[in-house]
Parts: sequence; structure tokens; C-alpha cells
Amino acid sequence: MPLTVDRDPVRSPDGETPGSAAKHPNVEKEGSQYVLHYDVEEVVLNATVLDSGGHLVQDLQKDNFTVLEDGQKQNVISFQHTDLPVSIAFVVDNSGSMAKKRPAVNKSAIDLVEASNPNDEAFVVNFSDEAFIDQEFTSDVRRLRDGLSHIESRGGTALYDAVVASADKLASDAKRPKQVLVIITDGEDNASTLNLEQTIRRVQQLSGPVIYSIGLLFGDEMSRSEQRHARRALEMLSAETGGMAFFPKSLEQVDQIAAEVARDIRSQYTIGYHSSKPSSEPGFRRVQVDAAEQGHGKLTVRTRTGYFPVQQRSKKPTRAQNQ
Repeated sequence: MPLTVDRDPVRSPDGETPGSAAKHPNVEKEGSQYVLHYDVEEVVLNATVLDSGGHLVQDLQKDNFTVLEDGQKQNVISFQHTDLPVSIAFVVDNSGSMAKKRPAVNKSAIDLVEASNPNDEAFVVNFSDEAFIDQEFTSDVRRLRDGLSHIESRGGTALYDAVVASADKLASDAKRPKQVLVIITDGEDNASTLNLEQTIRRVQQLSGPVIYSIGLLFGDEMSRSEQRHARRALEMLSAETGGMAFFPKSLEQVDQIAAEVARDIRSQYTIGYHSSKPSSEPGFRRVQVDAAEQGHGKLTVRTRTGYFPVQQRSKKPTRAQNQ
């Protein structure tokens, strides 16, 4: 469902398939503009590569990568390793248990923005049992800080509904070719109309954002069972979309995590290919990306686990102005 500004609540998503088509761009810079060429047949993957010590690997070329779709090798047709501008959704828990944590959380979110590409755009969603957009897309750090400061901690935790609504907004309104969703929460979802599996499927149907999760699951507010369920949900949301889930042991660690997320976003490879299957063939396509290069040892590639083909789309060039 669409997000609405001015503190209007976001209604929980229903069971319908999101109407916004996913964006699969080839990006070229022309002067001060990024030109996005949308290709109906192209599958685009944002991939992070790590060595055996967990360090980012940033010197690979196109030939170092192998892409498999449902076990079949694919022909890579586009490759970039550029710090492209990103559209970011900050989806922040505003339930009652977050009241004392929000000042530290808000500071870390702003630090993430300031460590990112200056041409990024972001919006802020605060959620409890309902979700509110408290700042529309902007590159203005002051406005983002104001949006994060709307703290009215109350109610339950409708995390899944907030994620789907925010992913849908990114798909329909984002100007940047790459999309990221940052979740910050301290609890288990207990108020959404969607469950975890439905949420992951909806994001995959959108070829949606890379999700980074920060779970503040320390303290005595939750039972071990609740912590375990919350952790599993955040890990799945992130793993299925190519992101990472973090579970700090204190608020003091959140700032370091924000810096790591910013580095990860800016260090990704963008890989495009045309599927060897016709786009008219329905169903989930599982994707695997491998990388190898002499001197690097064993490499691990993190990207989304797959996608649903988007049908009945046409090429549509558009321009995203640098702000």
C-alpha cells in the first residue's frame, strides 16, 4: 500500500500483488546526470564480495564472476563497480520499548547518511502497529533528522507491513537506480497482516531493495523464544535480498554498524544478464553468483537469492538528476 505523508497512517498491505514494476536499469553518467535505460529482459544484481577474512574485495572484473539461474550459467551483459547514488528507506521501530533507544538510533541513521554518497536520497518511516512516513524522499540531512525525531513510542510492532509498504514506495517513487531498505527494530512482529514468507515474496516480486537489518535484541524485554523468532525474521529478510543482519549487544555498537552498512552499499558490484528462460515462463528463479580470482583465496558473494520475472514491460529511458 502507498505510504502517505503528514502523519497519515499507512494502511496494512492487503493480499494483492504490488502493482509497481521493478526497475532494472543500465546506468550511464552523462555530465551531471545519471541516465537509466530500462530493459524489459535484463536481470540486475547488486553483489558484495568478501574474502575468507570477511573483508570487502573491490578489484574484480566482469570475467571473475559466474552467474547461475536455476543451475544454468547465464551470459553477463553488463557490469559496473561504481559508487552509484542510492534510494534508501529508513524503517524504524517506534513501539513503546524503543523510547529510550531512539536518540542513539537516530544519530546512527544520520551518520549512515553522512557516510554515504552525497547524491543519495532517503525517506523515513516510523512504525508501531501502524506506519507513518515522517519525511519524504530528500537528500537534506536536516530534514531526515527532523523526520527521525518524530518519536511517539506506543503500540505493537507491524514490521512486515511497514517493510512491504516501504519497498513498494521505493519501486514506484525512487529516482536512484539502486534501492536499500534499513530496518531498525528491537522486537518481534506482532501486529502485521502479512507473515514473514509473504513479506519476502512481495519484496521479491518487486525485485525490491537490498535489506539491512539492525536488531536491538539485547535486554530483558523479550523472552529467549521471542528473541530467537525476531532474529530469524531479520536474518531471512536480509539474506533473501542480498543484505546483512546485525545484532549489536549494546547501543554503543550501532554507530559502527551504520558505518559498515554505508561501506557495504558503496562497494557493491552491479551485474546484469538476460535470462536464458523466456520472461513469459512464470515462477521464482533462483540465482547464484560465484567469484574467483588468483591471489584472493575463497571468495563469498552476497546477492539476492532470486526473483520473479516481470512481464509486459517495455524499454523506457528516464533521467535521474543529481541533487
